[in-house]
Amino acid sequence: MLKNLAIVLLAVIWLALGYSVVLAQGGGKAEPMRIEFKRGANSTTVKDKISGQVEAEYVVAARKGQKLTIKLTSAPTRSSVFDLKAPDSADLGLEYDANYSYNGTLPRTGDYLITVVRPTSSPGTSRFTLTVTVR
Repeated sequence: MLKNLAIVLLAVIWLALGYSVVLAQGGGKAEPMRIEFKRGANSTTVKDKISGQVEAEYVVAARKGQKLTIKLTSAPTRSSVFDLKAPDSADLGLEYDANYSYNGTLPRTGDYLITVVRPTSSPGTSRFTLTVTVR
């Protein structure tokens, strides 16, 4: 009887672990990747790719009054755009999902969210380079 109970318990644990892996792979939204600068640097470059309707999200910490510069290039040309949100979702005067560059003085201290997307619903992949500078 104990042997049967142990087998059932192991089967339940195995199923629960398998189910949690499935949920993690497609059921939830991943946390944004934190952009950090090497010691002494104020700029970094991220190379990534997105396909279909998938978004790539990045977060960068900055202080009020600092200057933020973002430059996005992609292949095929202009196959990726970005949106930028302030820590409190304050409007930064950007057109949503239609930006290739940004240069401005930051209104708040905190984490700024950069979301990179493809500006089309057609299938395809965009390889992009995102350069972020905070001074």
